[in-house]
Formats: sequence, C-alpha cells, structure tokens
Amino acid sequence: MNRDELIGGTLIFLFGAVTAYLSLRMPVGTFRAAGSGLFPLGLGILLMGLSIVLLIKAYVQGKPIREKKPLSEVPRSVKQVILFMGAIALATLLFKQLGYPLMWFLLLFALLRILGVRRWAFNLSLSLLTATGAYFLFVLWLQIPLPKGWIGV
Repeated sequence: MNRDELIGGTLIFLFGAVTAYLSLRMPVGTFRAAGSGLFPLGLGILLMGLSIVLLIKAYVQGKPIREKKPLSEVPRSVKQVILFMGAIALATLLFKQLGYPLMWFLLLFALLRILGVRRWAFNLSLSLLTATGAYFLFVLWLQIPLPKGWIGV
C-alpha cells in the first residue's frame, strides 16, 4: 500500500467524520425543509465513503509502503491538502459564530490563497461576489435558515 494514499485516505476519512459530527450540532431538517446541517452532514458521509473506497483500492493494489520522508521533503500538494482541510474544518467550527456570508467569504479567500492564487484584488472580488451570490441563492431565494453570526445578515 502506498504510504501517501494511506495517509490521504485516513485524513479524508477523519475530516469527513469531524464534518459529520459537527453538522449534527446544527439543525439538520429534512430534504424538503433542509436545515443548515444537512449539507455538511451529506458532505461528511460522502467523504468518509470515498476515503474508504480509496483505502480499499490502495490495499487491493498492494503497493509497498515507502520510507518516511522528512517534513522538508513533503510535496507542496500534500501541504496544500492539509491546509485546505484545516481551513474547511476551521470554517465548520466557526460557522455559527461568524454566520454564513462572512464564513463563506473568509473560507473562499483562504482556499484561493492555499491553492496559489496570489492576486489580492482577484481573491477579494471573487470571494465577495461568490459570498453575495450564495447568500442571495440560499438565504433569500431558497429561504434556507442559515446562521447569521455576529454580523446579523
């Protein structure tokens, strides 16, 4: 089994489990009247399922585990995955306190930076437009009750 696949599959499974657990602290609702926790719950379950498939596939292929590398030799893509998952986990933890629009804006801005987009004007404008569009879609048009946070929007 490839060591990177084992670590990646385990991290994705743990991230999905934490996402599912934290989403159960919010109102889930039903598919007809979705609560704010329904989407993260589905995402967490999906991530856990996909990670299990990844781990089984890696085990069946039977590749040998590679030697441990020092942290300085870890590829940039692995660091990006860890930062990406950390940003999403932090956003999930702060979802109720920050509220949907602010959390969406900050999360997208952070994810763009993690993925290597360095132009500040582009990051700010894309994050603002996406957060505004998502707010209008989910809160105003679909009338899904999402956390307002301390900004009250």
